Amino acid sequence: MKKTLLLLSIILMIFASCAEDQTSDIIINYNGIVDQTNNQGVIYLSGTYVEDLTLIDTNTYIVNGPMIMASGTTLTIPAGMTIEALAAGSDVYVAIAQGAKIIANGDANNPIIFTSNSTTPAAGDWGGLILLGKAPINSVTGGTSTATSEIGSLPYGGEIIDDNSGSLSYVRVQYSGGKADGQSENNGFSFYGVGNGTNVDHIQMFEGLDDGVEFFGGTVNVSYLSVINAQDDSIDWTEGYSGTITEAYVEHGPEHDKGIEADGYNTDIGNNSNPIFWSHPTITNVTIIGNGSGTGNEAVRLRAGTRVTINNAYIEGFDEGFDMDGDTTTNPTGEGVVADETNVIDITFSDVILKLKNDTLFTFSESDLISGDGNGTGTDYTTWGAGWTVN
Repeated sequence: MKKTLLLLSIILMIFASCAEDQTSDIIINYNGIVDQTNNQGVIYLSGTYVEDLTLIDTNTYIVNGPMIMASGTTLTIPAGMTIEALAAGSDVYVAIAQGAKIIANGDANNPIIFTSNSTTPAAGDWGGLILLGKAPINSVTGGTSTATSEIGSLPYGGEIIDDNSGSLSYVRVQYSGGKADGQSENNGFSFYGVGNGTNVDHIQMFEGLDDGVEFFGGTVNVSYLSVINAQDDSIDWTEGYSGTITEAYVEHGPEHDKGIEADGYNTDIGNNSNPIFWSHPTITNVTIIGNGSGTGNEAVRLRAGTRVTINNAYIEGFDEGFDMDGDTTTNPTGEGVVADETNVIDITFSDVILKLKNDTLFTFSESDLISGDGNGTGTDYTTWGAGWTVN
């Protein structure tokens, strides 16, 4: 009994001391998860989560640092939820690690929104949403080897073509793209080696400081993709990406770069696959709207050996429709056209000065790349973007 009374006295003294010197609240660590719930019902999300986490629609959630779902866990987000992120730049992001999953399925009337918590939100307020999988990448030697992500240095890549990182449906990311430095930049959505067992449909990036959606290898298929006001490239791929993008809409704001910028491999790392393979996605029904000709920009830039098949496109308001860069050795982008591996089938250009600029050192004509000029209609964004996207 004396020992119990002594213990209670010590506890009371500790709490009295905290109250007197105004030290911070005690943070309870449970299975590697930091619980930082305050009395206002706001739940702060950061740290590495080693158990499943299901968000509850009656709570308010703020991501206030790197939030990483570890392998074997699942993050579940209900339809209609808005998750705020502390406007603190690049170190505030949500990452779904290799072997983890995110289940975020909204609908047209109840999209899931990741956004800045600033009262005056701006592009680059926070990082973005990152998925990392075990599908093939060409920046490493051997299918079982992994690379590490620009943000968070998390592993990605492997041999599982149909790897499953969960499901994103009717998800919008706003005011993302916080930059760590010139080489490490967040995007709205970053897909690192994500496999085609992952469901991704109806996603939008709005007002981002860097790329809207970037694919670092992998095989994931994406449908109904919207990117509005990305200040760098709207759609970007590298490291051997070979999935499909179906129904895509890109619209430039005052600050922007390319509608699509595409690399066959990561030029900072090299094409280390054995045997060597290039990025080669298929894009079907795509519209890219620029700010008008005379702005000195390209709608689509293909480089570093990438291949691509584009079916039914509409491009409006650019100096150049396609800018192709490369050489005849390590960056044979033009070889894709000559070998009939890069094709643009059914396209319409409006207010575009030059349809093709060939800087690849391979000789080919505009008609070798483009067929069905004037036949493209692009995507029906007015229909599928209604209700859940913002402009």
